[in-house]
Amino acid sequence: MRTRALEWLLGGLLCWHAGAAALTAQDIQPLAGDDYAAKEEAVGRLVADADPRAAVLLQALADGDAAAGEAGRIIVGSRDGSVDAVTGEPVGEREAAAAEPIMLNNRLRGLVERGLAAARLSAPDPVMRRAAADALLANPDARFQPLVERARAREADAEIKSRLDALWAMAALRDPDPEVRLAAVGLVAARRQPELRDLLRPLAEPAAAGGQGEPDPRVRAAARAGIASLDRLQWWGDLAATLFSGLSLGSVLLLAALGLAITYGLIGVINMAHGEFLMLGAYATYVVQQAVQRHAPALFDWYPLLSVPASFAVAALAGLALERLVLRHLYGRPLETLLTTFGVSLLMIQAVRMTFGAQNVQVSNPDWMTGGIALLPNLVLPYNRLIILAFSLAVVALAWAVLNRTRLGLFVRAVTQNRDMAACVGVRTGKVDSYAFAFGAGIAGLGGCALAQIGNVGPDLGQGYIIDSFMAVVLGGVGQLAGTIVGALGLGMASKLIEPFWGAVLAKIAVLVLIVLFIQKRPQGMFALKGRSAEA
Repeated sequence: MRTRALEWLLGGLLCWHAGAAALTAQDIQPLAGDDYAAKEEAVGRLVADADPRAAVLLQALADGDAAAGEAGRIIVGSRDGSVDAVTGEPVGEREAAAAEPIMLNNRLRGLVERGLAAARLSAPDPVMRRAAADALLANPDARFQPLVERARAREADAEIKSRLDALWAMAALRDPDPEVRLAAVGLVAARRQPELRDLLRPLAEPAAAGGQGEPDPRVRAAARAGIASLDRLQWWGDLAATLFSGLSLGSVLLLAALGLAITYGLIGVINMAHGEFLMLGAYATYVVQQAVQRHAPALFDWYPLLSVPASFAVAALAGLALERLVLRHLYGRPLETLLTTFGVSLLMIQAVRMTFGAQNVQVSNPDWMTGGIALLPNLVLPYNRLIILAFSLAVVALAWAVLNRTRLGLFVRAVTQNRDMAACVGVRTGKVDSYAFAFGAGIAGLGGCALAQIGNVGPDLGQGYIIDSFMAVVLGGVGQLAGTIVGALGLGMASKLIEPFWGAVLAKIAVLVLIVLFIQKRPQGMFALKGRSAEA
């Protein structure tokens, strides 16, 4: 024997051969021939047969341990222990050696696999029964109806019973008894799976001359009500998925725009290299992942926690260097600052290409960020997106605490509202600029750490977020934390709500037009900056 399963089944076959008589040699003799249509009929009889010997033969067919012996009788097992598939009697070594293996095409192999799944509906293990029901739901077949009905009658597990009800209903929709069809329609609608609507559509139409449609008005009314219910479920699921997708995009934009709001609101610098701080944070995450895999593989599931401080530190140091070496010499010259930071962004991209290569690098999710929560059949919330949404809120809380509960935050708010007055009372505005710029860049690095868990990490990563980040900051109000939150989340939600109708490109254009129109009416954004500098 090649498998333990077949050894067990052979033992069961030998125990059953004396008392069971349902399976006959005539039922399975076509398996020894070359007529694949006849073979399919024979396999169909096996999958509908409750005789344990049918399950033994199906397993042997799946394992390639079934052969045609003398006079066309079917043998299961190996040359060391072959038996007759019907009687269970041992087969001589000479006949077993001369037996020809039974050949199956892909269609028959699929039917055999589904038949084995149907046989496992009676397994004592509920996990095995649940897996068997799921396999049959993925590819239902009316030939399994007797097995499904028997399993459904004795199933005590409510979750498995629900799956068996759906299996039964899929075949019962074509039953000649209108009462059975009516019950099947109710079960299909109660399944709350929008993809099952196509099963109900033929029953929603009145009977035509060609025999198509449903003659019973009660069944037609129930089918139409079921289709309407599933349509509503589909609509709500799609809407919820769109809104969650918008929140997910908005959380990423929030991480990208939060640091920009701090630096732009404080210094007034249009930093076109801000997106590259996201890229540095993502590559820092990749480096931490590689280091953990190489030196401490047992801790791989926790590498994202180690990459958070690393991403912040790398991006913050890069921001501090940029402000100290370049930007502080260009304050008050917005055009030169814009062009210079654009050039710096190109240099950073090229440096990363030379270090890591031009191809994207792979950052893998740990086990606890893999999978999702299925709220509806067409609505699955991925764990990595949920965690990033929570991470964004945590970063916002951190930024708020720094700006409102620390000495640095007090100085940042003072310089933002009135730089000259802050300098007059002893605030070292140059140092505040450096620290605030580094803090904003570090927050962007945290955004890159989050982005690495949901998308590709490449040298051009930050280019796709810089424009949207600026739009979120301007829409919310320059220098306003609350405005940045509302602007980023609103921008993400608006983009995803428009995309299904106009596509991604036109959705971006439409959002840009709406923001321009809004700024024309309210130049200070949704949350106006307060202070003498702002009023001046």
